[in-house]
Amino acid sequence: MFRLKKYLSIFALLFLLSCQTEVDEQSNNGLQTVTNVSPLTTYLQRVAMVKTVQDNVIDGSSYCTIKLPYTVTVNNAKIALNTEADYQKVIDNINANSYDEDLVRIDFPVTMVYYNYIEKLIPNQADFNTLIDYWNMYPDLLSKINGLNINYPITINIYNSANQAASSVSIISDQAFFNFIKNLNSSQYISLKYPIAIADYNYQTKSISSNLEFENAIKYAIDYCPENNILSLDFAQTITKGTWKIPYFFSGSEKTSSYTGYTFVFKSDQSVVATKGTVSETGQWESKMQNGAREVKINFNSESLSKLNSNWKLFEFNNSQIRLRNINNTTDYLYFEKM
Repeated sequence: MFRLKKYLSIFALLFLLSCQTEVDEQSNNGLQTVTNVSPLTTYLQRVAMVKTVQDNVIDGSSYCTIKLPYTVTVNNAKIALNTEADYQKVIDNINANSYDEDLVRIDFPVTMVYYNYIEKLIPNQADFNTLIDYWNMYPDLLSKINGLNINYPITINIYNSANQAASSVSIISDQAFFNFIKNLNSSQYISLKYPIAIADYNYQTKSISSNLEFENAIKYAIDYCPENNILSLDFAQTITKGTWKIPYFFSGSEKTSSYTGYTFVFKSDQSVVATKGTVSETGQWESKMQNGAREVKINFNSESLSKLNSNWKLFEFNNSQIRLRNINNTTDYLYFEKM
């Protein structure tokens, strides 16, 4: 009877929230409900991805890793890799002498583990080279967010609007969390049960009590964990190259469809041209550092495009994706993607 009342209570609260047409998915209400496309959900899935950077000196890819144990040969020395600590032996051998060729030769076969936990047996060097060449074709994939470890188990409440069913699940590992998010559908609303304990890249433990705190902790990891800062890019040079579109816009509710068909060209004179069909409008943009964070200001005059106007804060970017966030009474998001 107690369990029935518990689920009825969860159902009632989530049902009321899901029926609102203007749901703020990132608001600081008690439930803090998100969906499969909410920014926090996609960031959490990247936190839960397979860690892949630790053996880059061997495989040269941040999208896959070689499953332990295996053996490599470096400068005629055979090195057995049984734990992550053994990667240092490879680095030490490479750094021992500046006159060595420093080629790392893998003893095949090995099993590759992709960022999404899929495993594949690689029988020889040729197949390995083909695999790495494939991943190198996609250098701007948003990869794992390192430097933030979740202390499991965590509990997630779920409401399915399709069948009006409420439930909860206990997540016990990164892999379980990744697959849980992967299998969410558009009719499911989820809320994390706080507090949740995390550890940062300095192994300092912190208690998270809200969606916004979790997102801010992820932002901190992106900015400060060395493993997330492999490439050094200039923001102004990046945004002024090529043409962009808006794959996601959230302001009180998701409004992405309002900008379907628009293209944006940011110019070095700080003008930005938005085009839809044969109609173009010129606005302004500027970017500056403010209190250690990069601000991106956008300004258009027309009614539809003026909804993009804000002093946005840069969350993350690479050569093909720019993600902006603005926190006031609600948390709004504006994403640009290279066409």
